[in-house]
Amino acid sequence: MTRRRVVFMGTPDFSVPVLDALAARHDVLAVYCQPPRPAGRGKKDRPSPVQARAEALGIPVRHPRSLKSPEEQAAFAALGADVAVVVAYGLILPQPVLDAPRFGCLNIHASLLPRWRGAAPIHRAIMAGDTETGICIMQMEAGLDTGPVLLREATPITAEDTTADLHDRLSAMGAALILTALDRLGEMAPAPQSDQGVTYAAKIDKAEARVEFSRPAPEVDRLIRGLSPFPGAFVEIAGERVKLLRSRLAPGAGAPGQVLSGFTIACANGAVEVLEAQREGKRPMPAAELLKGLTLPDRIG
Repeated sequence: MTRRRVVFMGTPDFSVPVLDALAARHDVLAVYCQPPRPAGRGKKDRPSPVQARAEALGIPVRHPRSLKSPEEQAAFAALGADVAVVVAYGLILPQPVLDAPRFGCLNIHASLLPRWRGAAPIHRAIMAGDTETGICIMQMEAGLDTGPVLLREATPITAEDTTADLHDRLSAMGAALILTALDRLGEMAPAPQSDQGVTYAAKIDKAEARVEFSRPAPEVDRLIRGLSPFPGAFVEIAGERVKLLRSRLAPGAGAPGQVLSGFTIACANGAVEVLEAQREGKRPMPAAELLKGLTLPDRIG
């Protein structure tokens, strides 16, 4: 194993296991992440999960709002990195940044490229009914997730997986796979992505989150699981917004929105059983527990 001089670029929880893996095996020169954002009831600036972890590890943190200026690009190049590892960073990397490290910039992308390029590949894979997804280690170039792929690893999407489930699984896979990639830098032949099967994982719009039981049960089930935990698919019950966080297909039929039993709701075709939900201002809880304090109407929606 050759120790590499690495710049790490990432921001959310998904990126933290990758940072931990790199810090344990390589020399992380600096961490780039998004600036602290107002959060919580007091709207005080809160550092991102990656910034908090980097500071705990004693790694210098930088959070420029842009990498377009010659000064920022020169500061990045001055680090003298062998490679930059990028995972859910949140800024576009200009060509001078892509070219600065000896081995360029490697992106850990949570899909089997060229399927689901873009911002929300985990959500979109579940919502589309894909039966598998995975991790790609990609050599970055100027296009949106268009670079050649160095390594890939697949994982099945089960009938009850949520975005939270896949998020944690894929994050761990990415951490392991990037270590393999760094061990084999200079030995791997990048494989250009196919022009066939390209799809784009558009950022999730909160307007998508309202559950419409007039849709077929498989679509409703995938929407609930794909938007869990964020932003959370929801219904309104007696004027209260209730997030639906886990579900599965269930036997039964009725008018769309009809409550068949417990938290099993009829859809246009079939039915969906809600397994976990969250009331406003409350913690997520199993449906059976939630129903002890909430009476469902005969029909929802």
